[in-house]
Amino acid sequence: MTNMTATKPVDENDVGDILHRVRAILVGSAGNLVEWYDFYAYSAFALYFAGAFFPKTDPVAQMLSTAGIFALGFFMRPIGGWLFGHIGDRHGRRTSLMLSVLLMCFGSLIIAVTPTYATIGVAAPAMLLVARLLQGLSLGGEYGSSATYLSEMATPHRRGFYSSFQYVTLIGGQLVALIVLLILQNWILSAAELKAWGWRIPFVIGALLALSTLWMRRNLPETEAYTKVSASERTKSSFMGMLEHPREVAIVVGLTMGGTLAFYTYTTYMQKFLKLSAGLSDHQTTWISAGSLIFALCLQPLYGALSDKIGRRPLLLTFGVLGTLGTVPLLTAIQATRDPWIAFGLVALAWMVVSAYTSINAVVKAELFPAAVRATGVGLPYALAVSIFGGSAEYVALWFKDAGIESGFYWYATCVIACSLLVYFIMPDTKATSRIDAELG
Repeated sequence: MTNMTATKPVDENDVGDILHRVRAILVGSAGNLVEWYDFYAYSAFALYFAGAFFPKTDPVAQMLSTAGIFALGFFMRPIGGWLFGHIGDRHGRRTSLMLSVLLMCFGSLIIAVTPTYATIGVAAPAMLLVARLLQGLSLGGEYGSSATYLSEMATPHRRGFYSSFQYVTLIGGQLVALIVLLILQNWILSAAELKAWGWRIPFVIGALLALSTLWMRRNLPETEAYTKVSASERTKSSFMGMLEHPREVAIVVGLTMGGTLAFYTYTTYMQKFLKLSAGLSDHQTTWISAGSLIFALCLQPLYGALSDKIGRRPLLLTFGVLGTLGTVPLLTAIQATRDPWIAFGLVALAWMVVSAYTSINAVVKAELFPAAVRATGVGLPYALAVSIFGGSAEYVALWFKDAGIESGFYWYATCVIACSLLVYFIMPDTKATSRIDAELG
């Protein structure tokens, strides 16, 4: 399946070369958007389908059940990071990207057609769990492969800008899920219809989009960095090769833990936080989430381009310092407000901090590893950190709330971000030490 057509040698003034690379980056990014749409549709519509799979009268208990399965899906991501990272390092980035989106399609279809608890009993949440595990496996592979592909396709002096589209499309996927929710909420279905059967619609859409992405990716060119990997290196275990770089692996885990917890706090959990803690309505929480995601999406390429000028490390330090100092005040203020406009402004303020991490974290990881183990080195340690700190964020937050100590989550998030800040202080600025640049000369 591997397309061995490599990119041309870098010429940043060659219009044809620029268009060639931009097209490949856009196609790769579009596929990433669909992957994340499929994954986040679960979170966006959880308020409506929770009762179909977990028939309890307590809405917080229902959210805990759905959040638990959401978190379990994340624990498949390290396996996906290893499996698809190995495929990407040994058989090509394109092959890995195509297989990951095919698996995501299958997971979305299972959710779309699974009968409710009232029809098949405990088999319903069991099938939901299987679907989420498949989606977690797919997404674990997608991140490392797409981050590697975008970073390798980008030109040296615009690598931060182009690689920022990793999170443009990641955020865009969630935004599309919210837009589908808004359309269904406001113009097509009633709340009763959404809870009865309408929640299946986004998963059908996701499966169809995944198939279209598979078609789009069929002609993606392979990267020059991958084609330069020798045949002998491709026969080695990418996992064992990754372990030859323990410092880089530790840096990926450390720089990710605080950023991923902050990201999932202000994305997947924020919609529920605004409803259950701030007391806003379903429509208000959806509009606030959608508006803040549009704002965040616009920030990514701006911050990415800034990193091309001043380096990656200053942005990471900015996130670490402001995240450590500002998380408790921000979440406390969001919880206390009852005004949707103030809530939007506070979430947007949080995104101005978190984007200093999200916009560049993919390129930082890619610049740490050699091409022969890059997809595995980026994907596996990242997936481990996300599984522990990102995927559990919503569940941990709801656990603190259920225990009556909701502010405990604010301090937990602060401590994790502070740990990442220590890593930012001691790690090198990968813009100056990029292995991608070193390999390509």
